[in-house]
Amino acid sequence: MGTKEYINSGLFKKDVPNLEDVVVIEGVAHFMQERERESNMDMEGISHRMVSVNGINMHLAEKGDGPIVLLLHGFPELWYSWRHQINGLAAHGFRAVAPDMRGYGATDAPAAASSYTVFHIVGDLVALIDTLGQDQVYVVGHDWGAYMAWHLGLFRADKVKGLVALSVAFMPRNPAMKILDFLRTLYGDDYYMCRFQEAGAAEADFAHTGTAVALKKILTLREPGPVIVPKGRSADWHNKPLTLPNWLSEDDIRYYAENFDKTGFTGGFNYYRNVDVNWELTAPWTGAKVTVAAKFIVGELDLTYDSMGIRDYINSGQFKKDVPFLEDAVVMEGAAHFIQQEKPDEITAHILDFIQKH
Repeated sequence: MGTKEYINSGLFKKDVPNLEDVVVIEGVAHFMQERERESNMDMEGISHRMVSVNGINMHLAEKGDGPIVLLLHGFPELWYSWRHQINGLAAHGFRAVAPDMRGYGATDAPAAASSYTVFHIVGDLVALIDTLGQDQVYVVGHDWGAYMAWHLGLFRADKVKGLVALSVAFMPRNPAMKILDFLRTLYGDDYYMCRFQEAGAAEADFAHTGTAVALKKILTLREPGPVIVPKGRSADWHNKPLTLPNWLSEDDIRYYAENFDKTGFTGGFNYYRNVDVNWELTAPWTGAKVTVAAKFIVGELDLTYDSMGIRDYINSGQFKKDVPFLEDAVVMEGAAHFIQQEKPDEITAHILDFIQKH
């Protein structure tokens, strides 16, 4: 009799009469404890400090010596999202620098939503590059970090040696329609970016759901296409069982949750609350191209890939026209949105392959 049959037949319960529960964790193999052990090892050798940039105090996580690779996270993340890449880059002769972005973690979070425009964030990055004593750096961004990386390349190409963007492609400004009008036309008011607009509403939803549960729902999302969330449920990105995949441990969730319990999510929401303001501010760059060397990577199950016409934009060749020095657009089979955590070795290899050429 095999183990599964022994358990399912009830004989296990007979042999252990006070057995209260048998839990089978979906998608997890034998060495479950390895996830926690690897998470702890990922933190080793990473130094932390605060720097003053653009009127705020910014927290940096750093490791390695050599050319600087700036790693920019998105929502709802922290420097910690790059823990694997920090080690991988440092091991190959680079200095990895991962900030908590404005509004996140130990970095200052100005109270006013108006302090989170693309000009503020790119201003933070330019000041950070100067503070690090560099004329140029490599820049890698994911999600909102990718958006800001593209705009750093658009506004200040002189600061960027090369750019790797994960999940979020560069999208040229459409002068005919504001972003929120465009999103509501496509998906209605229940699209998650629209739901995040009302000050305090999304915060209340996330508080009701609970920080750790909300993070699990977002980080484990694997459904391509637009995220639709009814009013009052903006943290409910999916209703599937909250089983953690093998790339995400309870220790990881705990680290994120402890930080967001301290800061709340308002800083992150404020990026979304400026999408129309950014549309207005970037009017002078209508029709402008990003002229730095670049690489783009997205998971085939990423919510961004099948939203807002991105797949067609990439495949039609228009993306390449808007980013003329784009060297590659990689679609990773079976990967979802949080790709640098889900596929850490592959993403590190892609980054190294690109920056070692430049």
